[in-house]
Amino acid sequence: MKLSARNQLKGTVISVDKGPISAKVKIDVGGGNTITSTVTAETIDDLGLKDGDAVVAIIKSSEVIIGK
Repeated sequence: MKLSARNQLKGTVISVDKGPISAKVKIDVGGGNTITSTVTAETIDDLGLKDGDAVVAIIKSSEVIIGK
């Protein structure tokens, strides 16, 4: 599958915190960096996501907000 998103980071799921509607998935992308994604609980079930899974974090955004 080809995607228009160019920011693709391979990683490993380190935790899945699933609630009744949404879930937080933490992904270790290496170098001491972790990405957290909020997805639907249905997505967790559809993908069968669990700790230790190899995944790709695909990031597509029209803006990046930085605060200090």
